[in-house]
Amino acid sequence: MKPYYKAALKLSIKMLNHVSNNSNSCTLLLFVVRHYSRIQPPRPVSVKPVIRVSNNIARLDAPKKGPKPRQLLSLPPFPGHPLPAKSSNSGPGQRDYVTAVNWIKYYFKGIWGSVIESHFREGLVQMEGLVAADSYTRKDTLMKSMRKIRPNEVMEHGARVHVPVSIAETRISKRYDAIPCGTLYPNADEIKYLQRLVIYKDSAIIVLNKPPKLPVKGSLPVHNSMDALAAAALSYDYDEGPKLVHRLDRETSGILLLGRTKDSASHLQWLFTNINNAKSSCKAWNDACEATYQRYWALVIGTPKEKEGVIHAPLSKVLLNDGKTERIILAHHSSVEPRQEAVTEYRVLGPKINGCSWVELRPLTYRKHQLRVHCAEALGTPIVGDYKYGWFVHSRWKQMPRIDIEPTTGKPYKLRRPEGLDVQKGSVLSKVPLLHLHCRELVLPNIAKFLQVLNNSSEELQSSLSQQPDVLRFVATMPSHMRISWNLMSSYLV
Repeated sequence: MKPYYKAALKLSIKMLNHVSNNSNSCTLLLFVVRHYSRIQPPRPVSVKPVIRVSNNIARLDAPKKGPKPRQLLSLPPFPGHPLPAKSSNSGPGQRDYVTAVNWIKYYFKGIWGSVIESHFREGLVQMEGLVAADSYTRKDTLMKSMRKIRPNEVMEHGARVHVPVSIAETRISKRYDAIPCGTLYPNADEIKYLQRLVIYKDSAIIVLNKPPKLPVKGSLPVHNSMDALAAAALSYDYDEGPKLVHRLDRETSGILLLGRTKDSASHLQWLFTNINNAKSSCKAWNDACEATYQRYWALVIGTPKEKEGVIHAPLSKVLLNDGKTERIILAHHSSVEPRQEAVTEYRVLGPKINGCSWVELRPLTYRKHQLRVHCAEALGTPIVGDYKYGWFVHSRWKQMPRIDIEPTTGKPYKLRRPEGLDVQKGSVLSKVPLLHLHCRELVLPNIAKFLQVLNNSSEELQSSLSQQPDVLRFVATMPSHMRISWNLMSSYLV
């Protein structure tokens, strides 16, 4: 035993022999014993340094840190079974269900199934779970936790799945998208180009993926509009060309619906203006009308305060420059201009890039520039490339420091541009980004199945048409500049 330990022990024994009932003596005794019996804390674990060589100079340095957490993409809450335009795989007498892998394949229609399955094998697909709070927090609050799921796990109503952004990455073509020239008579190459845009075609409708910079409705100075080009290139074996059912802005891309006959175009136009006018005595048709919706993907500057919500903001139109230009603004109660009700559901997808966020929009009304005005004025986050309604924010956005913080660690992400990717093709990193608004998904009734019933020419469906689905669903891929912006998010996952 060391000498100072012996001295401490002798002092303690001596004080025990002479201790009295005095409280001060007891306190002194406890202090002395506690002081000499304290155990020193263990030394911190040292990390073994590694040898690094740079510029032919070797040095000892700390090892590299592990990969940062992946940015997760949030899917919408599972709507329950049956999914729109998805056939049932269960047999007669069996309960219908949807597994996790089928739900992700349904949402990301067009993505290779092997890519989705590889994310399951690597354990990258997670689901939100609600865990009861402990006794130190409020009883009515619940804490969210993430857990890994298997591909064969059955989805429950309202379940939320999170996947990495890499699941939706696509290859970028180095060829620029060709835009037809301004003529009423497109040549053979332009006709083939327009026909390649067609996603779906039947006896009643044509669905195509409209590229940006292509106007939908023409005028005297605009000849290369979609309605004029469709009449010349997409008539196929019909005497008349297809008619527009709804419109998209010139810079907006995505699904565009055309009616091949006057009857189909008129019924679908009622569906997009007032759903009550489109309903009839056929219950199956009315149920299909209720299932109709559109979903847009947009990249906005900043992040909305709430992750999801509903925007109720009526719109009104004002004329500027002596009536030469018009602008849509949020209507005020004291305003004398006529107002139109406008409702939009929004949901933040989750990934962030360069100070911007990806948002999913679902319009419940179809007004001119509704999504652009709601994002810019109601949410305060204008869409990237929307210089009409977000010019002031764009002018400041390029000058603001854009640092994205990783939510779990609180450390900033480091942006690294992937090699071989031309970011100047209108992406978020280009000097003048294009509009990042894309109509990605459309669900609508199968008008070819119900057309005879709607025209009162027949009370029942034909036997050949009764086996067809009541609802059709279409998903369109994003244009090149938006896919570049999406793929740039993988540069954060270093």
